[in-house]
Amino acid sequence: MDARGGIGGSLTGLDLRAEIDRLRKERNAVILAHYYQKPEIQDLADFVGDSLDLSKKAAATDADVIAFCGVRFMAETAKILSPDKIVVLPDMDAGCSLEDSCPPDQFAAFRAAHPDHIALTYINCSTEVKALSDVIVTSSSAEKILSQIPLGQKIIFGPDKNLGGYLARKTGREMLLWPGVCIVHEAFSETELLKLQLQHPGAPVAAHPECPPYILDHADYVGSTSGILAYADAMAGDTLIVATEPHIIHQMEKAAPLKNFIGAPGADGNCNCNVCPYMALNTLEKLYLALRDLTPRVEIEEGLRLQAKKSLDAMLAMASGTVGQGDLGPVKA
Repeated sequence: MDARGGIGGSLTGLDLRAEIDRLRKERNAVILAHYYQKPEIQDLADFVGDSLDLSKKAAATDADVIAFCGVRFMAETAKILSPDKIVVLPDMDAGCSLEDSCPPDQFAAFRAAHPDHIALTYINCSTEVKALSDVIVTSSSAEKILSQIPLGQKIIFGPDKNLGGYLARKTGREMLLWPGVCIVHEAFSETELLKLQLQHPGAPVAAHPECPPYILDHADYVGSTSGILAYADAMAGDTLIVATEPHIIHQMEKAAPLKNFIGAPGADGNCNCNVCPYMALNTLEKLYLALRDLTPRVEIEEGLRLQAKKSLDAMLAMASGTVGQGDLGPVKA
């Protein structure tokens, strides 16, 4: 057996966890895992968190390599903030439905058709769309950034119409919304959620603002993944219904093992349809190969990177204290 390749060059019989740890040291690598990753990946990561928070933490390390277990736009954000580090993504096909909903050429045409609008763009977008934007926002920072924009300034918000719609309802700001959605959060069923609430009377609902309005209307807390985790830890009750990608429950159970966390159901009455298919593409095997071969790598042309970084820098200048926080707050839509 080759310790670096298993039997006959395959990964059969390889202790992947041990090999990943070995390569992490050899490569001077930092492993990042989004909350929506499988538990076995979350448990071996150096940092687990929201996408921008992870990229900032990686940039602050002396690592030579960033292995980002998430989706492509997250790894691109890490490269934007850490251009001198090698950034690998275990599976380059790990995309995002929100990114796919907003092709750069169409977004550029949309902006050109509304020259009096500025573009606040959710971080779930491509590097090219970031470069076309004025300010990037996260679900944690969006409200604080909105509060700093003059009331008379017209705004385009994209690509998530649900997050944009929630912010418009909460703040009273009128915005021109790009019609993108997250397929994971769109899968939740209002009918099945109401049934679940009847089975667990009094149990609060925590929802991500990427959910459609008919889910947010039933939420006791609306916030980012970090905010939902904080709410789950601090809430007085012992049962919480969670309306976001169900792998986040792993961190909830580690922080509060005596509480009961239930994933909000999809149309079929369970939460399996709400597992992000893109996040699921990352596996221990692919992470091992990415560290071993340092591929697939994320590469961004320098001019494009600098243009995209401007919109990220604008967000950090306006709301740096919100990174990794959940400040949308316990307010119903």
